[in-house]
Amino acid sequence: MSVPGPSSPVGALTRPPDSLEGGEPTPGLSATSPDEGLIEDLTVEDKAVEQLAEGLLSHYLPDLQRSKQALQELTQNQVVLLDTLEQEISKFKECHSMLDINALFAEAKHYHAKLVNIRKEMLMLHEKTSKLKKRALKLQQKRQKEELEREQQREKEFEREKQLTARPAKRT
Repeated sequence: MSVPGPSSPVGALTRPPDSLEGGEPTPGLSATSPDEGLIEDLTVEDKAVEQLAEGLLSHYLPDLQRSKQALQELTQNQVVLLDTLEQEISKFKECHSMLDINALFAEAKHYHAKLVNIRKEMLMLHEKTSKLKKRALKLQQKRQKEELEREQQREKEFEREKQLTARPAKRT
């Protein structure tokens, strides 16, 4: 595919005039930029532009399509990785919650052991208080019996003294 060069307009200079080679300035041209004014002078044919565009596209399009496909594959792989990552995060959360549950069970076991000990102590205290109540009842009964015996002893002594006291004899 041959690309024809731009055709020069009629009357356009294809090389600098002889007067420029000698170092003399040309009227109408600036000494600052040699390319100044070329864009205005350049005429481009539509066919040439189309052929250049086709050449540019044919050169870069396969690479761009491969890049697009590679980006699509990368995007798809990223989606898969994100899904996998979310699954792993949920697994870690489950493990963490399992650790929390295990800690709760350990704590419940600890408090259950405490409750069992308290119950044993309460039963032991109940037994001791029952024994103390029985002992107190026996002691109370013993004191009442002793008091009753003392009272009876006093009455006997009182009767004996009464009998021993001198009585005036009866006159008959």
